[in-house]
Amino acid sequence: MKSSTKNQIEGKFHEVKGKIKEIAGKIGAKPALEAEGITEKITGQVQNKIGQVAKVLEP
Repeated sequence: MKSSTKNQIEGKFHEVKGKIKEIAGKIGAKPALEAEGITEKITGQVQNKIGQVAKVLEP
């Protein structure tokens, strides 16, 4: 598997996982979990974009 595709898949996984944590934090009134979820979601979005850019730059 190409690294760009791997980055995109892992990025999407972290986005979804982060969104779940964010929602769980809101429901459970746990701001630390909500913040962790937001951070993980943003990290996933960045990783996904890195994969997209790498795919464009691959020969």
